[in-house]
Amino acid sequence: MKTSVLLIGGFDMTRGLASSLLKKGYNVTAIYPDYEKCKVLAEIEGLQVINGDGTKPFILEEAGAEKMSIAIALTDHDDDNLVICELCKKKFGVKKTVCTIKNGENTEFFRKMGVDAVVCATNAITSIIEQQAFMDEMTTVIPIGDGRLSIAEIPISETAPAVGKKLWEINLPKEVIVGCIMRQESNIIPRGDTRVLAGDVLILLSSAKQETTAVRELTGR
Repeated sequence: MKTSVLLIGGFDMTRGLASSLLKKGYNVTAIYPDYEKCKVLAEIEGLQVINGDGTKPFILEEAGAEKMSIAIALTDHDDDNLVICELCKKKFGVKKTVCTIKNGENTEFFRKMGVDAVVCATNAITSIIEQQAFMDEMTTVIPIGDGRLSIAEIPISETAPAVGKKLWEINLPKEVIVGCIMRQESNIIPRGDTRVLAGDVLILLSSAKQETTAVRELTGR
């Protein structure tokens, strides 16, 4: 049986994650409140899309939350993401809940409230600077089923070996996918001929503990 993943909010991140997870063989459903953007998401082959507010139980029910193995809350509002995770876990019995947050001070509170993984880019970068532990701190590992899916935000510096290269030219492990490139004010769903630029932030999805190798290929660290 395929693992089922529910993505709530976060249009650009949802597009990147949905495409990558579907390629990996997962069942993926997305909830988004804007109808026009839902039509864009619906163009992704195999993605089930629900138009609505993911903080509402009846919308989660419509999306089949009770059948999901993991729910990932990606809205722009920390409070909404907590509500979504609480509903998914306590009302619908979702085994694993994940959310992104903007305010790093919410991290411990969210974990105490039962959110399994809390992703905050600000906290991750701060930890790297303080601990000089780039490989360990840059990746948040989210367990799915019997395997492990890692979601990592990788900033590309001017001196990184990946700068100027097309993705197909970079020797990334087969288990690693670049799901999204955040470039200034835009988010890019990359193709093989997409060129990596200094200042980009790459969103990696990887399995089989290949994130360390991928980070080394991209950053030289």
